[in-house]
Order: sequence, then C-alpha cells, then structure tokens
Amino acid sequence: MKITILALTALAGVFALASPSMAATITLKASLSGKAEVPPNTVPATGAVTATYDDATKKLTWKGSYKDLSGPATAAHFHGPASEGKNAGVAIPIMPNGPEFEGAATLTDAQAQEVLAGDWYVNIHTAANKAGEIRGQLTK
Repeated sequence: MKITILALTALAGVFALASPSMAATITLKASLSGKAEVPPNTVPATGAVTATYDDATKKLTWKGSYKDLSGPATAAHFHGPASEGKNAGVAIPIMPNGPEFEGAATLTDAQAQEVLAGDWYVNIHTAANKAGEIRGQLTK
C-alpha cells in the first residue's frame, strides 16, 4: 500500500489544525461591606477576597482579609446561588482564622457554573451580626 505525498500533506494539515484544549484560570474578586448585606447594616468593617478557578481541575482557591469587625469572626462562607441583593444557603465554608484567610475547594459542575455566572457571594459572620456582618458578590 503506497501513501502518496498528497495524502501525507493532507494528514499533516489535519494535525496542524488540531489544537489541544487549553485549561483556563479565571480570577474572581469580592469587596465586602455591611451595606452589601441583605438587609444592609452600617458597620464600619470591610474586607476583600480574591479567588481563582481552574476549569481543568475544578479547583477554587481563595485569599481574603477583613478589618474593623464588631468582634471576632464566628463563621465565613461562600453562599449561592444568589444574585446581588438576594440571600442563599452556604455553598462552601471558609475558615476565618484571623483577619487574613485562605483556602481551596473542588467544585461540582453546577457550583462552577454558579461561580462563573456571578451567583456566589462571600459572607463574614460575627456574634453581633449572626446573619452576616460584611458581604461581597464574587465576580470576574
């Protein structure tokens, strides 16, 4: 069986056009405040979270900080799915081990879609504000 130069050229063209699927890392951020809570509050506390999502591993990694809370953080979570101004249940707990925190979790396909659609928020809770003292929507 002879392979012609034309067939080899066509085959080379197919391989040249085929490209491997590239994984993407997406950066998300949230700016936390009392006025973003639902309902809003007037605390002076603020915070920020930066997260990255790797679509190949489905891993969400985050780093955050807060300051001027009314007392120690009693809990912190990613909540969703919920658009800005809406409340939702806990999606993933965050360990607020002080004013700076970080962590990681592997998301389900549904959770990944919610995060990338901007339908998750970060909430830091205190004893004085059990439902949440500061909050921020996680967006690209």
